[in-house]
Amino acid sequence: MRGKRNKRDVQEFSLRLMDNILSLHRDLANGVYKHGEYQAFRICDPKPRDIHKATIRDRLLHHAIYRQLYPFFDRTFIADSFSCRNGKGTHKALNRFRSFSYVVSKNNTKTCWVLKGDIQKFFASVDHKILTEILRKYIPDEKILWLLGRVVSSFYATGPDVGLPLGNLTSQLFCNIYMNEIDQFAKHKLKAKYYLRYADDFVLFCDNRAWLAEQIPEIRSFLQEKLHLILHPKKLSIGTLCSGVDFLGWIHFSDHRVLRTSTKNRMSRRIKENPKTPVYHSYMGLLSHGNARILQNKIATAYLLHKGE
Repeated sequence: MRGKRNKRDVQEFSLRLMDNILSLHRDLANGVYKHGEYQAFRICDPKPRDIHKATIRDRLLHHAIYRQLYPFFDRTFIADSFSCRNGKGTHKALNRFRSFSYVVSKNNTKTCWVLKGDIQKFFASVDHKILTEILRKYIPDEKILWLLGRVVSSFYATGPDVGLPLGNLTSQLFCNIYMNEIDQFAKHKLKAKYYLRYADDFVLFCDNRAWLAEQIPEIRSFLQEKLHLILHPKKLSIGTLCSGVDFLGWIHFSDHRVLRTSTKNRMSRRIKENPKTPVYHSYMGLLSHGNARILQNKIATAYLLHKGE
């Protein structure tokens, strides 16, 4: 309910809170629980994304599932997976990127090559059967698997048994469980010492470009055969830090990082359209993590000029 008390569906559920919770409990205890339908809407963040919002009843269950399963699965993930994990996040991933670059380049005395990859339409491509088999490797309890199956099968995108909804808390956990397979493959089969992943974006560092090029068909084959995922052809690249590597909204160089041009333009436009103090502080906080003093001054000026309008 945090931050959503004014939402109509939250208020309606709260009016008969205990009755609704007991009803959900009975359905779960009797094994007759059915997941409800989704409310679909689109956001631009910055590219268009289709969000599917579950009912309050189902979201309550999603939180309960997440609260129980996250601590267990988090221990199975590699240390350098940073998306939707406690104590991780975007800034930790950026700092780890910089740390790897320093180690591989031996403090900028050698050329550091970076292989960057991205999964094409990841959430819409997750195969339910493969996800269920992965879950089965870790969870022996059939009742839990049945319940997770109800949540997983409640949505499909490109076809039957394919796709996870953007908007479910459980989708964040399922994403990491699914992509943990490629993490383990990269660390143990490819022996990639300097590898990190954030959601469906991943990078490998090496001082040998040829070695990185050899890993691309291995990664592509594993993703297609084992996970039914496809590498995004336009977002697959091998480059040097000297020429700049685009990762998590920043362009990374050997000794600094700057914000992506499209992000700069979007920030400037939004602060003029919506000069609210929380927006301003969030932007300034983000910009403090890179070399963006000029942009900080520009955002501050735009905020001061437009906040009184």
